[in-house]
This record gives sequence, structure tokens and C-alpha cells, in this order.
Amino acid sequence: MTKTKTLHAVFDGKVLRPEERVDLEVGTRYVLSVELKQKINDIEKDPAFNLSSLAVKTNISDLATEHDHYLYGIPRRESDGDQ
Repeated sequence: MTKTKTLHAVFDGKVLRPEERVDLEVGTRYVLSVELKQKINDIEKDPAFNLSSLAVKTNISDLATEHDHYLYGIPRRESDGDQ
């Protein structure tokens, strides 16, 4: 019995990456038919393009160098000014 499923995926240059959860049995062979849906060559369509929109203003001037201190409570690093 042949059962057909439609999956949406993006080819990353090596493999097809599904865009949603895939309900397929591991270790089973499948036959794929590929149809071009949309070519993603516009940089604005790249999910990482608008990453800066997620930035949050913290007013912490040393957050980049002391992120472990703020995240995990470890002691601050010794900076050049502390020696």
C-alpha cells in the first residue's frame, strides 16, 4: 500500500531539512519527489537576517565580557583596570 505525505523542506547544500515535525519511521527507505516551492535567495528571507530585532536594551556596559557573572553568578573576570 502506498501512502503519500507532503513535507516542506529547505536544502542546505547537503541535506533536506524539514520545516515542520516529520512523522516517518526511522530506518525505513522512502522515495522522494521534489518540487520547487520557493527559492530563498533574498537575504531578508533568511531567518537570521532580523536577529538584531530580538536585542534588548540592558544598560549593562560590560555584559559582553561578564556574561557568565550575570548569568551564573560567578566572580567577575579581572580586567586590565583591576590589576
